[in-house]
Amino acid sequence: MSEDVVLATQETHAARRGWPVLRSGSWLPALLILIALAIVWELAKGAFGISDQKLPHLSAIAGVFFERPQGDDGPLRAVGMLGSAVTTLGEAILGFMLGGVLGCGLAMAFASSRLLERSLLPYVVGSQTVPILAIAPMVVVGLGQLNAPDWLAKAVVAAYLTFFPVTIGMLRGLRSTPPDALDLMRSYAASPGQVFLKLRLPAALPYLFTSLKIAATASVIGALVAELPAGSHSGIGVEIIKAAQFYNASPPLLYAIVVVAGAIGLLFYGAVALAERLLVRTQKAN
Repeated sequence: MSEDVVLATQETHAARRGWPVLRSGSWLPALLILIALAIVWELAKGAFGISDQKLPHLSAIAGVFFERPQGDDGPLRAVGMLGSAVTTLGEAILGFMLGGVLGCGLAMAFASSRLLERSLLPYVVGSQTVPILAIAPMVVVGLGQLNAPDWLAKAVVAAYLTFFPVTIGMLRGLRSTPPDALDLMRSYAASPGQVFLKLRLPAALPYLFTSLKIAATASVIGALVAELPAGSHSGIGVEIIKAAQFYNASPPLLYAIVVVAGAIGLLFYGAVALAERLLVRTQKAN
């Protein structure tokens, strides 16, 4: 058997196991797009005469991470940004968990009762029409007056953006179970719990993880917005406010913090996607 055939066979088996195949074709297009955007960025500055105040050079943005804002003896700015990123990510994860549990609970309740779905689902949908910028200050200030921890208020705002996609995705997944399969389980005298664990939940997993990947990025946005009201002391949202206030003195700083915020969302999305692959692989193996 030739080497090409062996490699092709290994890639096929890896794909069937649910693991991503690390080939050049999987990351090369994204890398080329990133390089193209960088080239367009720099060419646009020269072609249109855009000042550094409006659009800094990419090298200046990258250099921000290696600055020492507190003098030669202070830590690199990247260290402080990392600490703020960990804070925001922790708030997003907690909000993601709260919203995920609430969304799954509502979906299971709606799937078990059409009357409950018709009664409450319009309110679930309507809750998402309220701007998050209006809700975040009320939640942060309101929970602050109750002496709740600062991180809890931010997690609640993140959960507010998280529970809706999880509710809709999980509900659709639970309703996607084939009727013939349900009739077969009932003919075997399966209990409602057995029907849920062995039939409804496996059928809903693809829909659930699609919603969770959306919710992962939404939870980061919720955590960032919740850090904007006055009184917050840490997090990428706080860093964004500080950089915006001193934008004229250091324009690249704001761009660098935005890059960190985007990296948090990508990291969280990738973690959920990895969990999906691992769980789907285990499910197929069983």
